[in-house]
Amino acid sequence: MQINWVYDGKAPIKVKTFLKKRGVSRRLLSHVRSCGGNILLNGLPGRKVDKMNTADSLTLLLPVEKSKWDLTPSYVPLDILYEDRDFLIINKPAGVASIPSFLYPDDSLINRVWGYYLLRGYHGIIPHIATRLDRDTSGVVLIGKHRYAHSLLDEQLKKHQIKKIYLALLSGIIKADHFTLELPLGRDPKSFIKRQVILTGKRASTEMWKMAEFNDATLCKVSLHTGKTHQIRVHSAYIGHPLVGDTLYGGRIEMPLQRQALHCQKVTFFHPFKKKMIEITCGLPEDLESYFKRKKQRGGSRGREQAK
Repeated sequence: MQINWVYDGKAPIKVKTFLKKRGVSRRLLSHVRSCGGNILLNGLPGRKVDKMNTADSLTLLLPVEKSKWDLTPSYVPLDILYEDRDFLIINKPAGVASIPSFLYPDDSLINRVWGYYLLRGYHGIIPHIATRLDRDTSGVVLIGKHRYAHSLLDEQLKKHQIKKIYLALLSGIIKADHFTLELPLGRDPKSFIKRQVILTGKRASTEMWKMAEFNDATLCKVSLHTGKTHQIRVHSAYIGHPLVGDTLYGGRIEMPLQRQALHCQKVTFFHPFKKKMIEITCGLPEDLESYFKRKKQRGGSRGREQAK
């Protein structure tokens, strides 16, 4: 994998300064130089302290990547929403873990993407998930196709510049049309998996808008201003309205749903190579569509907007 630039500035600039302006960290640059990559200035090996002049070309040769997992490829087809040289965006189905684990070693989303890479003949790169979803949450997942792309996304995540919109079905009737929950989250000491609202936890901010109201549930659009594990699920449960189907946090299974009613509907991020904002949306999965259809048939719904 190689990334190419042409310098269009007027004043001379050092290679390291040029790369820093393009999000190449010292850590990444050190990795490139120590793992078989290189920097080419006008086609010749260059140094960080070399100076670039107007119209000079610079090439970043990324080394062959190796996964921290011993990946087994899975060839289950992907629902691809967007793909280019640097990013792959997928509509993840519920019931699929984002990354391999002891419980799901062979058919996580990463395993499926790895199988896709092999089928497409991609060489020297591995998938890097930037916006991970819980196993039973469906929707948009953003993946960097190589380490440099992922590092640029990671920087946007740290600055809260990647925007994610969820649809969440909360149990019970919520009266407020719009509200924000500022509730710190931390680990539940009694569970390896669960999180809880706790004063000593880390800041977590969740904003919700009521979209539709059913007889015993409320559909909300949700924007995360922080990205803590189980954030929407814990915040919803804490205010007494756990997600429908979220048995881990007190929700009840309601057929045809057999998982928490949470779907990542939209992701917006800045594409650092194309220099523009990218917005990706995906529709509701079949189980949520069936649930809403059943609710409407049994008693209708009220709200400004229906789930689409």
